[in-house]
Amino acid sequence: MEYPFNEIEKKWQNIWSKKELFIVRERDDKEKYYVLSMFPYPSGVLHMGHVSCYSIGDAIARYKLMQGYNVFQPMGYDSFGLPAENFAIQHNTHPRLSTESNIKVMREQFDRLGFGFDWDREISTCRPDYYKWNQWLFKRLYEKNLVYRKTAFLNWCENCQTVLANEQVESNTCWRCSSQVIQKEMEQWFIRITDYAEELADLTKFVDWPERVLTMQANWIGKSHGTIIHFKLKDEEETVSVFTTRPDTIFGCTYLALPPEHPLIVKWLKEDAVKPEFKEFCNKIVNQDKIERSAAETTKEGMFSGHYCVNPVNNEIVPIWVTNYVLMDYGTGAVMAVPAHDQRDFEFSKKYELPMRIVISNPNEELTLETMQEAYIEPGILVNSQQFDGMDSEESKPKISQWMEENKFGELTINYRLRDWGISRQRYWGTPIPIINCDKCGSVLVPDEDLPVELPADVEVGRTTHNPLLSATDWLNVTCPNCGGPAQRETDTMDTFFDSSWYYARFADPFNDKEPFSIQSSKYWLPVDQYIGGIEHACMHLLYARFFHKFMRDIGLVKGDEPFARLLTQGMVLKDGAKMSKSKGNIVDPIYIIDRYGADTARVFMLFASPPDKDIEWSDEGVMGSFRFLNRVWRLFMGNIELIRSYKEKQSDEVTPLTKKLRFSTHSAIKKATEDVENRMQFNTAIAAVMEHLNNLTGIKDLTKLSEGEKVAFVEACLVIPRLIYFYAPHISEELWQQSGYEELIHSYGIVEYDPEFLVKDSVTYVIQVQGKIRGKLEVSPDTPGEALKEEALAQENVIKFIGDNAIKKIVIIKNKLINIVI
Repeated sequence: MEYPFNEIEKKWQNIWSKKELFIVRERDDKEKYYVLSMFPYPSGVLHMGHVSCYSIGDAIARYKLMQGYNVFQPMGYDSFGLPAENFAIQHNTHPRLSTESNIKVMREQFDRLGFGFDWDREISTCRPDYYKWNQWLFKRLYEKNLVYRKTAFLNWCENCQTVLANEQVESNTCWRCSSQVIQKEMEQWFIRITDYAEELADLTKFVDWPERVLTMQANWIGKSHGTIIHFKLKDEEETVSVFTTRPDTIFGCTYLALPPEHPLIVKWLKEDAVKPEFKEFCNKIVNQDKIERSAAETTKEGMFSGHYCVNPVNNEIVPIWVTNYVLMDYGTGAVMAVPAHDQRDFEFSKKYELPMRIVISNPNEELTLETMQEAYIEPGILVNSQQFDGMDSEESKPKISQWMEENKFGELTINYRLRDWGISRQRYWGTPIPIINCDKCGSVLVPDEDLPVELPADVEVGRTTHNPLLSATDWLNVTCPNCGGPAQRETDTMDTFFDSSWYYARFADPFNDKEPFSIQSSKYWLPVDQYIGGIEHACMHLLYARFFHKFMRDIGLVKGDEPFARLLTQGMVLKDGAKMSKSKGNIVDPIYIIDRYGADTARVFMLFASPPDKDIEWSDEGVMGSFRFLNRVWRLFMGNIELIRSYKEKQSDEVTPLTKKLRFSTHSAIKKATEDVENRMQFNTAIAAVMEHLNNLTGIKDLTKLSEGEKVAFVEACLVIPRLIYFYAPHISEELWQQSGYEELIHSYGIVEYDPEFLVKDSVTYVIQVQGKIRGKLEVSPDTPGEALKEEALAQENVIKFIGDNAIKKIVIIKNKLINIVI
């Protein structure tokens, strides 16, 4: 009696659609609950990794729906950017056509999976009605001095022909195509995200975020207290500023270490007198992997720049070296090297025979340069430090910093590892930046009434060595809004992370053509109550979305400080040990699974295979196991449907051993299955509790021999199953509920609750072990005292046999579970 999943799933998807079950409006009579799963790139079709993420979101949404919330679960498409453009290039088509085609296919897949999305609020970031507001927000950022343009060394992917953010570079390769990333000096638009660094570093305003995400964000933002020290260039007015958390070592500085990307080095490289070998060395270091450059075990490399600066505290002339172990991503990009008290500087100085000076003595043993095998980095007493000699090194830090501040050598400061966000991309498929470049007026914002600046349709997209928009001359050449003279549009497009940084708020009011969304809608729906997505977005999308929310708060669009109250980072779906992804070619098509086993099977497998935050190893046998489980549920109901219909409203006070067992199983399953979702979101153990309960029911073979009270208890036990698996397998749950004689949709009956009265057992079973091996079982009253348990256990024949003549060392009792006899 295999259940007809195809027929059932189509039926209930049509019913939900007709009843507009998931179409929501702002209401005063219900508390809202906003569930959002990160929207997908429409660069192909869905795979099981998507099914995993959206099954989690839908389970939470349906659970909250059953609890009576006004549940909002929208869906859209992150349809601009490299993934969609690369897909079009690979398939020799235009991204506008391929993207819309992919969206149509993905929408059909979503519907076949039965996810409860509010399709009345669907958005796609590549459509003008969305990206108009990208441009509007860019303008507001520009007006608040949070946007600027500068020349910088940027991550460049030759294969993708575009700039990448630091977060998009993985092991010196492009996050999307895995090609080698090089450093290229270019002009680019930046967002001054560092203006919000202090607020972003405050990670206390969430309801529930994973600790590892908070740690990753804290490390990425990298807040540290220290001192900025200014070194004047020898015989010049220009200065080099360094950031240090060790002002106590300033008197031990014997050289300055700069990366080749430092503006000073870049300037010197452009001088006519620069040596070819110096230029060659800098170019080599620039293109080394940044993580490897800063790793402790990396071989230190450097070259003298030919320039010197002056240590402000003692007027010593110190050389400036270019090194591979200093990066522009921290502090000012310049390091005061103190070889005696920093291990990297120590190794570098030893290699290049540079001078060292001890300025902190070890209280426990005498330090000498001749005998030092490594840098001394512990606290100690200052020496060779002029008026600060004899001071404790820790206590000296604020005093030295204050002294430098008073003498204008430096100042106390807070530093952040966080860098401003470069949003320029030299690609076609993205939001045009609303800037017009005029020789007379400079960069001019496109007027609001001229938004959106739409992408030209007649652009040939392919593997080009220049920005495709440069070839769209009719679009490119315009009149300056200020002076009326000839001008050109900005041809850089926005990073796709700009699109996804505020989409959660657009869902609240997706068709507003007067503003990004109304304050009334954002006030009702925001923040997102539960956000679901991959851990890989911890330092990209999640950080940018937090920044955007704070900015939108400051211009009056939203209330509150954070966009996402709760965050669940789901694990990856692996196949043959590798992440399942379109780029790796190891995907499993959800439609293949749906056609053979049904959407409910796919969803149950994804949620049962692993806790939601752990990786899932794809298993064909696991899918079959989930299918068998749903078939067993179907057979239980269909084989007893007349009994269930007849007894569903009946009650009985009859108490027999079987009614006790049935009700204990029923209410144990309810307690476990609901608490694991409510408190821990452990769907796998919640499903396991229902499976165990099902086993208890299918163990009853002849229902004709049951008393009236036992039939009532049996039917009660059956009817909790569809209410407990509705979150994971909604189609079969709705069908079984209707077949049982109920007219309304199952969610309207609410979350089933357990009764503690039925969780009290008349007896409990103890497992008896001798030396850790099971030698017997003991069924007793739950309140049996410990001494009586010991006596009964020791009286069992098999236990006596395995103890033999050995003396009993101790007996360990774990209440209601275990008696372990140690001999």
